[in-house]
Amino acid sequence: MQLNVSKFAIVQTLAFSLLLLLCPAWAALYRDNEDADDAQHPRLRQSRDYVELKEELDSSYWHDKAQSILADKLRQQQQLNEQRAKNIILFLGDGMSVHTIAATRAFMGDSSRQVYFERFPYVGLSKTYSVDERTPDSAATATAYLSGVKGNYGTIGVNAQVQRKHCLAATNPNTHTQSIAQWAQQAGKWAGLVTTARVTHASPAGVYAHTANRNWEYDSQITKDNCSAEANVDIARQLVEWPGIAGKRKDSRDLIKQWREQKSQLGAAGQYVWSRKGLLDTDLSKTDYLLGLFNVDHCPYHGDLKRDRLSLASPSLTEMTEAAIKLLSRNKQGFFLFVEGARIDMAHHDTKARKALEDTQEFARAVELARNLTSEQDTLIVVTSDHSHTMSYNGYPQRRQDIFSLAPNLATDEKPMTILSYANGPGYKNTYDAAGRTDLSKRNLSSADFEFPATVPLNSETHGAEDVAVFASGPYEHFFVGNYEQTTIPALMAFAANIGPFAEENITK
Repeated sequence: MQLNVSKFAIVQTLAFSLLLLLCPAWAALYRDNEDADDAQHPRLRQSRDYVELKEELDSSYWHDKAQSILADKLRQQQQLNEQRAKNIILFLGDGMSVHTIAATRAFMGDSSRQVYFERFPYVGLSKTYSVDERTPDSAATATAYLSGVKGNYGTIGVNAQVQRKHCLAATNPNTHTQSIAQWAQQAGKWAGLVTTARVTHASPAGVYAHTANRNWEYDSQITKDNCSAEANVDIARQLVEWPGIAGKRKDSRDLIKQWREQKSQLGAAGQYVWSRKGLLDTDLSKTDYLLGLFNVDHCPYHGDLKRDRLSLASPSLTEMTEAAIKLLSRNKQGFFLFVEGARIDMAHHDTKARKALEDTQEFARAVELARNLTSEQDTLIVVTSDHSHTMSYNGYPQRRQDIFSLAPNLATDEKPMTILSYANGPGYKNTYDAAGRTDLSKRNLSSADFEFPATVPLNSETHGAEDVAVFASGPYEHFFVGNYEQTTIPALMAFAANIGPFAEENITK
């Protein structure tokens, strides 16, 4: 059989050579195609910093690796975890696209590395569009992955009957959606949220709020849109009044004081903290409710905690997550916890790729801590994103090359390009100048505030519309495979915990 194949190959080669002799025009086209292929897939000179890993040169290394993964898959199929989830933790990496995760691996040292949650045994993809727009925002997506209902762009906790900024539609309770945090509380579980954004920002507001406009975080924002701040309860008031927040309120309410008084009237131990020290000093064994507000706006970027010497004042996402889990774990009936790494998204909007990857790495640390503090047998952890961004990971970088550096291949204008770049955003000013495309070889690409190149000029880079990844570990983790609507995520979590409208007794069979 092998001999026949060889003869066939010889015949094919002779016929091909004859065709080239008879058809010189076609031969020229072939050479052009070869040139095009070389341009599309160049073989670049190896970096002097590259050191090969000897084990990767051996075929058995890759086969052994695949054997190990296959063995894990077989074991998982034989031992499906179908115990009911006592606890559910939803980790949301805001704007954490698949490209962001892949670039974070390189930031960690090598493409072969795994961001911690990539070790979770089951992975799926969710579709992020909102009812009225193909590329969504964090408000509409929060409604989807927390309540199982898609709404319109810019709205939170309401269905698609509510248009953004409509003064009356969201005042109708029939348009309101319930979040999985509410389903958990109705089942006797405790609920909490952790975020590096303002607690009234779009994603965390999805846990508790119902509004026609994500910007209605305080009353003057509502009246600014010529709507009634009495008919429409602002997001900060909903956090405090419907189960504070410093802002530019017109009604002069002290919502933090109001929150503390409410807990006192309930006979509960409510603690309010505003610093890292205050959080770490809190006796969680004697605390029933914990409100931590560590900044008048968003928390600092994770890398800035060290760069700007803020680590003593502001807790990290991991530290906040640890406190939340330890407090909520006191409830014997379990808990639901929402944890958001919010500033991944904000860094992308500014085309500051280093800050986005630093925050992704810290987000992964928080996930790892949560998995170590809980049991896979009774705690379901789901990691996902609300939407993507336009950052691309391109060029032909060398293995283990600094992800923030220049690609080794020059563009056709004989100028270098960065490995990471954006389709649009403020980094445009680092893309073009009066002489054409900017020569970045003399720019400080290692600066945390460097704005990576963008093709289209915008003050703020946009979201992307492609699907985002979903990673699962714990009870019913195997349900999270495949491609599905973002609204499926809370349904799967609720089924795993047997709560809310997706408890087993409510499933149509």
